[in-house]
Amino acid sequence: MGWGIENKVYTISVDNALSNDVAIKVLKENFEVSGKLLYGGKLFHVRCCAHILNLIVQDGLHQIRHIIDDIYESVLYINSLESRLKVFSEIVQQLKSPYRKLILHCKTRWNSTYEMLATAIKFKKVFPRVKERDINYHNNLSDEDWEKVEKVCEVLKVFSGSTKLVSGSDYPTSNLFLKEVCSVKYMLDSKSESEDDFIRVMVRKMKHKFDKYWGECNVLMSVAAVLDPRLKMRVIQWAFPKMYIEVEGRANMVMIRDVLYELYREYVQANQGVTIARASTSQRDGHGAIGEAAAVEGAEAWDDFSTFLDVVDTVEPSQSELDCYLGEGCHKCVGDHDSFDTL
Repeated sequence: MGWGIENKVYTISVDNALSNDVAIKVLKENFEVSGKLLYGGKLFHVRCCAHILNLIVQDGLHQIRHIIDDIYESVLYINSLESRLKVFSEIVQQLKSPYRKLILHCKTRWNSTYEMLATAIKFKKVFPRVKERDINYHNNLSDEDWEKVEKVCEVLKVFSGSTKLVSGSDYPTSNLFLKEVCSVKYMLDSKSESEDDFIRVMVRKMKHKFDKYWGECNVLMSVAAVLDPRLKMRVIQWAFPKMYIEVEGRANMVMIRDVLYELYREYVQANQGVTIARASTSQRDGHGAIGEAAAVEGAEAWDDFSTFLDVVDTVEPSQSELDCYLGEGCHKCVGDHDSFDTL
């Protein structure tokens, strides 16, 4: 309290533990006394994006848990003795493989499990030959098992990229969540209709977990994305048709605009003591563009979004600072998007 942070805390990000829900409820009640919470405290409780991605992935990994255990035991067996590593290296050289090192995962970190599996796939022709030369080695996988691992890794690759991005500590991340979640959603929707029974069953379980946490529009995630000058409302027009049916997407777009103007009104009142009228939302930022956005196929992150901007980006009349910000075209980065400082 001596630091005065009770007047500076607007949101708190936590995982889905029940004890956290209770703690958040108590904190929210305390902070509401000062009247400093944004948007009536509706943005206060935020579930950790990386944690939700982890929960979704765990549902997928469960489908091949026995295979993961076998690969783990294989890697552990080979890495445990210098003589076994020597045999493994000799076989790798005989097969002229460009890869050299196996990776042992940390069982509490799913992304390290993905790295272990992705690396093991590169040596799938080596393991049977290890078995031929070592009678004590018993964890050789079948061709069917390796095929399942490859299919799972194809799905996990999307989650791995998103997790690394949103878990960064050297740059702002909240503005990046929406595009990553959109990419994950698009992949899950596509794979859930796969003709492959194994993938379809696995992904539908993951999709069910995704919908549990992100089935409804995440307001703060969307607002943070809009406040990135590269994205603005255009990212909403691009992402929502990929994430929701048309009617729901339009309703969510209007809701996000309403929240933006409400937050702006609170900001103006707090900093200038002036109440401004909310600008009309009926003719701004091209609601009709949602149909155009739906025509943009795939979710290829920046390339896909940049193409979308070239088609729909326009400059429209502005009134308030927020009107001006939303009405101007998005900032288009030249070169590496990752080097852009959104602050």
